[in-house]
Amino acid sequence: MTAPVAPERRQMLQAAAATALAAMLARPAMAAEAHGDHSQHAGHGAMKPVRTAMLVYPQMVLLDLVGPMTFFSMMHGEMHLVWKDKTPVRTDVGMPVAATSTLKDCPADLDILFVPGGLEGSTALMDDAEVLGFLADRGARAKYVTSVCTGSLVLGAAGLLKGYRATSLWNVRDLLPLMGATVVHDRVVVDRNRITGGGVTAGLDFGLLIAQAIMEPSTPSISSSPWSTTRPLRCRPAPRKRPGRRPASSSSMGGPPPSPPRGPRPRPPAGASDEPPRAEPWGGVAE
Repeated sequence: MTAPVAPERRQMLQAAAATALAAMLARPAMAAEAHGDHSQHAGHGAMKPVRTAMLVYPQMVLLDLVGPMTFFSMMHGEMHLVWKDKTPVRTDVGMPVAATSTLKDCPADLDILFVPGGLEGSTALMDDAEVLGFLADRGARAKYVTSVCTGSLVLGAAGLLKGYRATSLWNVRDLLPLMGATVVHDRVVVDRNRITGGGVTAGLDFGLLIAQAIMEPSTPSISSSPWSTTRPLRCRPAPRKRPGRRPASSSSMGGPPPSPPRGPRPRPPAGASDEPPRAEPWGGVAE
């Protein structure tokens, strides 16, 4: 069992992670200031904001949306939650999410097109001609076409993964070849401008990877990121047992404790009490 992390250490780790992410996102602006480039300021041709469209739909997995959305929002761009209308949709945990744009109102040119997962919800979308037509149209022009979990099945149904390597939730990713994709058993897979993530927690690595690609365009290739490695994740091997050593008792192996020796119970000395010592409120033992 893993030992719990002390509150002080947890706070230090969270602060360190937030500082590292903030430094990464602020690096382009700092570089521009160092070179005297003021084009990002108002009145001097402000830098084009990152335009993101995230599909929301009934029975989607809320964490698939919120994880990547956390990193997308740190880029301070245009965030569009898109659905057929603005009526709140019910997520897998019962929490409603309302769209901020309809399919018709969503901008045509996007930097990021994103589809979260949702087992029953994703299956329904794969037969929804209106949604698939929207994805095919926006995906043809988007800078990055992305998904997490079963969202890649929806992209595949829209024809956006033909000829691309991709991944999905572990128990459905073998369906991707039926839609023209090459399945890869990795946590995050990058193939040109298609970026797909595996299960729910992969959405965090996925979000960081896209933030790097957007905010650091000079990076030679985002496929060299440690999150898009082609090597499988490996668990730490179990400790080896030392040969020739046996436990002193079965209790050390998790079994029942040894039985007490049989025989008559020894009688206490004359004048002694059979009752155990009485504990006092301050932690001591009464004499």
